[in-house]
Amino acid sequence: MSPSLTHDLAQPLPASRHPLGVLAARLESGLGAAVEAAAGSLVLVEIFVLLAGVIARYVFHKPLVWSDELASVLFLWMSMLGAVVALRRGEHMRMTGLVNRVGPHAQALLETLALTVPLAFLALVMWPAFEYAQEEMPVVSPAMEISNAWRASAIPVGIALMAVMALLRLFRQQPPKRIALAVAATAAVTLLFWLAGPLLAPLGKLNLVLFFVIVVAACVFGGVPIAFSFALATFGYLALTTRTPMLVLVGRLDEGMSHLILLAVPLFIFLGALIEMTGMAKAMIQFLASLLGHVRGGLSYVLIGAMYLVSGISGSKIADMAAIAPVLFPEMKQRGAKPGDLVSLLAATGAQTETIPPSIVLITIGSVTGVSIAALFTGGLLPAVVVGVFLCAVVWWRYRREDLSQVRRYAKAEIGKFLLVALPAIALPFVIRAAVVEGVATATEVSTIGIAYAVLVGLFIHRQFDLKRIPTMLVETASLTGAIIFIVGCATAMAWGLTQSGFSQDLAKAMQSVPGGAIGFMGISIVAFVVLGSVLEGIPAIVLFGPLLFPIAKAVGIHEVHYAMVVIFAMGIGLFSPPFGVGYYGACAISKIHPDEGLKHIGGYIVALLLGLAVVAAVPWISIGFLK
Repeated sequence: MSPSLTHDLAQPLPASRHPLGVLAARLESGLGAAVEAAAGSLVLVEIFVLLAGVIARYVFHKPLVWSDELASVLFLWMSMLGAVVALRRGEHMRMTGLVNRVGPHAQALLETLALTVPLAFLALVMWPAFEYAQEEMPVVSPAMEISNAWRASAIPVGIALMAVMALLRLFRQQPPKRIALAVAATAAVTLLFWLAGPLLAPLGKLNLVLFFVIVVAACVFGGVPIAFSFALATFGYLALTTRTPMLVLVGRLDEGMSHLILLAVPLFIFLGALIEMTGMAKAMIQFLASLLGHVRGGLSYVLIGAMYLVSGISGSKIADMAAIAPVLFPEMKQRGAKPGDLVSLLAATGAQTETIPPSIVLITIGSVTGVSIAALFTGGLLPAVVVGVFLCAVVWWRYRREDLSQVRRYAKAEIGKFLLVALPAIALPFVIRAAVVEGVATATEVSTIGIAYAVLVGLFIHRQFDLKRIPTMLVETASLTGAIIFIVGCATAMAWGLTQSGFSQDLAKAMQSVPGGAIGFMGISIVAFVVLGSVLEGIPAIVLFGPLLFPIAKAVGIHEVHYAMVVIFAMGIGLFSPPFGVGYYGACAISKIHPDEGLKHIGGYIVALLLGLAVVAAVPWISIGFLK
């Protein structure tokens, strides 16, 4: 998460006058610089590896069979090292609404606990992580024929580095007495849970409430980073109420962080930075402002439309937002838009565009339920338009009194000139989409084409390319990627823990017995997937519950494509809604806006999403009217 999201932790604090503080500051500076250099370098290597794969396959017709495999290995290392950088910078996603409202002494203690609690998890999981890497040693990769331990070792190394970085930041930022108090409190709670282990096992499903509701909520609202809140609750549940070896937890963390499609996240983040640095963003904004600047809320409408157009290109909603927010937000802020409203609208459009093909969620539903992916692609276009109309209604209401007295209305000739300058930037989404449709690149690789395109435009058309900024952009990309991917991994581990508890099967049985036939089942499905979307990353939720619930929907007379659209929107609303929705924090991270600012504004957009969802659920034709 960006520094602005955890301003009090992210900004450099003076080293403690205690000798340990001075030493910690020096060690952290040296170690941090080394990790940042490694993480930034890996981002650059990933770009070249994937771009080389595209060129070899499409230009020379000689595919590099090892490119995806190497990219996957490097991606896990980049994500873990990026998570270390994010921890050093205080950029992991966290809620600080309660922390900022308590007294100064309590706030200082909570800020210290925000480091000691993750440190407790890192200490507990460190040995299982090394065991997991050892277990992966006999596994040999098919293309490069190397041990999978080379890839899996990124997890224990990253965990160890995060633990060291957390300790150094503690001693650099906090006095020894406060550190001792926070460590004692963390150790006492951990010991209490450990001693209560024999009493917890007989509680059965009540443990789900204890760990996945109470513990998670306590950590989240106490300011502990979201990823560590999820991870610690999952570790406690599995360690104290089951006989599951903890290296299995590490394996689920690995699984969540290793989806190849997630490679698009850092590449699109870097592409967004390139668009700004090369002047493409300025040219696009100038054109858009000249075209719609005189309309109240005009650029907010542009944001909704832009998310619709580029959504699904990368297969990752975070990557979609990363391609758009850096382009639009600076000008929108200059025109008086409140940062909280911007991030709220961005999160809402994330939920709105979940059904736009080639969405990875649609592909996942088709693969696990047997529903035609082509039918899902066809059915997903119109529902997103319907929901977008409701979001536009909120924009119209909020900006109906916007002061446009200082906004100039441009003549058609001027707009044409701005269009000519902006054409390379406007063409970029179409270039990216064409590359995917024509089979030039996969959804993972396509961002590298965008990067190459942006570099060429910056060098030869706009002639604006600051080479000195590249290292900083690479490190920032790695840090933001680490914060996002680590939380996805922890959410995947938590989803697996819920599955092992039998919760998913119980939910399916309960929903099947709901009275009211199709209407009752649809209603309870909406509620269930809003809740599931708020605590699970989208793909794990679909994988867990799709195969269970889609046959029930078909049995009660609901068309599978219609049900898919409703489920996706419901899940998206939960995913992009605070306080638990991971997507909301991703939007905050991308836009570099504190989560607390969005809480004041997001309510209206959530209502609009729910109304749009109600219309899509009530009118099946919206989803299936264009199916053959």
